[in-house]
Amino acid sequence: MFEIRVLCDPADADRVTTALNAAFTTGDVRQYPTRDGKRTRFYLTADHRPTPQDWPTPEQAYADAPSINSEIGWTARFLADAECYTELDREFYLRKAALLDRIALLDEPDATDSDATDTAYAAAVFLLDIDQPGVICDPRAYVRQQYALTLSDQ
Repeated sequence: MFEIRVLCDPADADRVTTALNAAFTTGDVRQYPTRDGKRTRFYLTADHRPTPQDWPTPEQAYADAPSINSEIGWTARFLADAECYTELDREFYLRKAALLDRIALLDEPDATDSDATDTAYAAAVFLLDIDQPGVICDPRAYVRQQYALTLSDQ
C-alpha cells in the first residue's frame, strides 16, 4: 500500500481521481486547497489492483470446507466453552466470517441489501481490523482468501 499526493487545477480534480480509481484500488480521498488557493491538493491511499488468482471465488475458497451446519455447531461449541469476557482468537473470527459469508451467498444473487449480506460484511471488516493486512480490498474477498489459505495449511 502507498499514499499518492496530487496537486492539480480544481477543475481537473474529479478527472484525476477517476483515473486513479481506475488504475488502483484506492481508499478515501482527502482534499484540501493549496496555500495559494489556486490549486487543489489531495491525498489517497492506494494499492495495486489484485490479480484474479489472489482472490479465490467462493466455490474455490469453500470447496473443502465443512458443511454450514457443522460450522454453526463449531461456532456455538466454541462460544459455549469460552469463559465470559475471554478474548477470542483469530481462528474463531475467521471461521465465523467465512460461515456468515457462506450463509449470505445462499441469498439470491441480486440480494445485495440483506441482513445476511450486511452481517457477513461486518464480520469481514472486523477480521480486516484484527489482521491489518495493509491492502485495500473487498472484505469478504479477504475472508475467502484467508479461509482458503487456512484450509490449505491444514
